[in-house]
Amino acid sequence: MDSKTATPIRVLIADDSIFVRKILKEILDEDPEIEVVGIARNGKEALEVAGWVNPDVITLDVQMPVMDGLECLRHLMEQGSYAVVMISSDDSIGTRTAIKALSSGAVDIIKKPESMFMLSLENKKQEIIQKIKIAKTAALKDLYKKADIKKKQFSGEKASKIEKIIAIGTSTGGPKALQNVIPFLPGDLPASIVIVQHMPQGFTSTLAKRLNDLSEFTVKEAEHNEPMKPGFAYIAPGDRHLVLDNGKKGIMLRLDDSEPVSGHRPSVDKMLYSLAETGMPDIIGVIMTGMGSDGAKGFFELKKKRNIKIIAQDEKSCIVYGMPRAIVEMGIADSVIPLQQIPKEILNFMGVQR
Repeated sequence: MDSKTATPIRVLIADDSIFVRKILKEILDEDPEIEVVGIARNGKEALEVAGWVNPDVITLDVQMPVMDGLECLRHLMEQGSYAVVMISSDDSIGTRTAIKALSSGAVDIIKKPESMFMLSLENKKQEIIQKIKIAKTAALKDLYKKADIKKKQFSGEKASKIEKIIAIGTSTGGPKALQNVIPFLPGDLPASIVIVQHMPQGFTSTLAKRLNDLSEFTVKEAEHNEPMKPGFAYIAPGDRHLVLDNGKKGIMLRLDDSEPVSGHRPSVDKMLYSLAETGMPDIIGVIMTGMGSDGAKGFFELKKKRNIKIIAQDEKSCIVYGMPRAIVEMGIADSVIPLQQIPKEILNFMGVQR
C-alpha cells in the first residue's frame, strides 16, 4: 500500500484476554494496510472506545465480562457503521452466540484455536488479516427486509417425492442470507435442499439448528450415508465435503475428508460436480454472498449436463459480491436478483404460486 494514496484500515480489538489482545495486535501491526487504533477489555469498553476512535473494523470476542460480544454488537449496529468480525471458541456457548451475531450484523467469524499460541501460525495470521480486509470492503447493508413472498399456512405434511433439488452455495454473509431464504420456503415443497456454507468445523450444526427453529423445512447438518428426503434442508458440516450419489434408497448424502478444492472444504464445486452425476433432471441452483468463485465451475458443469435454473444474488444485497459475480460473468445465471426476492424466484422455478 502506498501510504500517500491510501488510508490504513482502522481496527479496534475487543477481548478480555490480555494475551489474545497482544497477539492480535502483533499480527495486525505486521500488515502496512492495517492500523490498530484501539483496545478494549470488554463490550462496554468497546462501545466507548469505538465512539472515540471511529474504527472501520472491530474484532469482538464472543464471551467477555461486563458486556458480552452479542450485546455489544447490538449496540454497535445502532451506534455506527462498523464492520464487526467475531472471535469465537467452538464450545456450545461460543458457537451459538457467534451464529446469532452473524445473523445480527457481524461480517464473519475467526475461530479461536485450541491453543492461543496457534494464533501466531502463518496460516492463521493470513486468515485473520484477510477477514479484516474483507470486512472493511464488505457492504454492511440492511438484509432484514421481509422476503418478497406470501406464505400459505403449512399443513405440517411433507411431500412424498423429491421432484427438484435446490443447491445453495454461500460464504461470507451467508448465515444472514440463508435466514432470509430458507424460512420463507413452504415445508410441503416436493424438493430437498443441499447447502454448502463456508464455515469452521463446529459452527454448522448450530447454524442448522437456528435455521430449523425458523423454518418449515427441517434443517439439519448432513450425515454420512443419509438418504435425502423432501422437505429437508441439509448443511455440509464444517471442514467436510458433502457429495451426492445414487443409492438403493434414492439420492444419498456422503461426507468425505478429501483435500480442499480451491482452498475450500466443504466445497460448493465438489458438491455440484457430484450432483451433476446423480441424473436428477430438475435442479435449482442458488449462489449467494461470498468471496471468491467457489461454485462457478460446478454450476457451469451442471448447465452442460442437467436441466438447471441458476439464481444469483445481486451485488447491492451481497455482503461480499464474489461468488455471485463469478456466475454472472460466466453468463450462466438465469436470474440476478436481490436477496429478498430469492424465495419467490425459487417457487417460480418450482412452478408453485404463493
